[in-house]
Amino acid sequence: MTEVDTIYGGGPIFDGLRLRTDTVAHFAKGRLIALTSPDQVSSAAPYVDLEGDILSPGYLDLQVNGGDGLMLNEAPTVQGLRRIAAAHRRLGTVQILPTLITDTPAKTSRVIASVTEALAEGIAGIAGLHLEGPHLSQARKGAHDGALIRAMTDRDLAELIAAAQVLPVLKITLAPETVTLAQVRALSQAGALLSLGHTEASYEQARDYAAAGVSCVTHLYNAMSQLGSRAPGLVGAALTLPDLNVGVIADGIHVHPASLRAAWGAKAPQQSSTGRLFLVSDAMAPAGTDISDFSLEGRQILRHEGRLTLADGTLAGADLDLTTAVRVLTESCDLPLEQALSAAVTTPRQIIGQWGQTPDPTGMGLQDFIRIRRDLTAVRPLVELPF
Repeated sequence: MTEVDTIYGGGPIFDGLRLRTDTVAHFAKGRLIALTSPDQVSSAAPYVDLEGDILSPGYLDLQVNGGDGLMLNEAPTVQGLRRIAAAHRRLGTVQILPTLITDTPAKTSRVIASVTEALAEGIAGIAGLHLEGPHLSQARKGAHDGALIRAMTDRDLAELIAAAQVLPVLKITLAPETVTLAQVRALSQAGALLSLGHTEASYEQARDYAAAGVSCVTHLYNAMSQLGSRAPGLVGAALTLPDLNVGVIADGIHVHPASLRAAWGAKAPQQSSTGRLFLVSDAMAPAGTDISDFSLEGRQILRHEGRLTLADGTLAGADLDLTTAVRVLTESCDLPLEQALSAAVTTPRQIIGQWGQTPDPTGMGLQDFIRIRRDLTAVRPLVELPF
């Protein structure tokens, strides 16, 4: 096989669906061309021994607020995007949706322009943009600045429709309290990826918004109406409506392991539902650094023992990487490793349309793969990029 540049073997290989043993990965001209048995390896091809580590497509994180000491809100520039993407790449996340937390109309416009420019420049790792607000509920604002939360106007709608038609992915977290069904229909028709979050929405409202075009739920259990016996709330809708994909922060802090297990049981891949559970980091500025605190729009956020909080103790994003989230699912929730990896690798790609129902990493470049220690304590990309 003279076209083969490098062969990786000696460890499990995750193909997006299952962990394959007794398999090697053939890369030619820097791209995966085949997963085959070891007896098909050319003796002349360079061989990389994984030494028991896992070879996998890199993670894709649909909710990244910051990294490398920066928040996107504080650095809504091409250089800020480059630094944030590079920090998460070091943590094994090869693609991100940089996420702007509730801010001013001017800041929203600026970050849309910066992401558009970053994509035009080909900055690695930027898959699109996630706007988490400002069209949320005051009652469930969490760490968002309530003074900036507002209803969606016609001008907002026009700007978002235009952005959705230009960006490869525009994800918008919104609440029925501030966004109408007609606005949701218009955004969905324009191609926006819509998610319910930071809302007191009832089960019935969530059902109606899903029918209008919402397909995701933002950080399950957190900042939303809870599951009750007679009022299922957004949690009940997320777990039972078949077409809703559900993001979760699996750090053992935002969601108890028992609640994670319940959510996974409701959205398990083997069920007929098209909706899936997927992992997000909700990472803030400390990602990829050892800083102990940072500022978000003039408010100090403290980092202590895996928690990020405002001074009053309100959780403010997460101090999490996706390898840790995968480990939490396997160790605290007893999930098979291949299912936990699917929640960080496969489902996010399917949600944004990079993969179809059947995952296929063939054609992906070396720069899109990661090497994960079998004990899930460390990860690194196969190729370092010159950010």
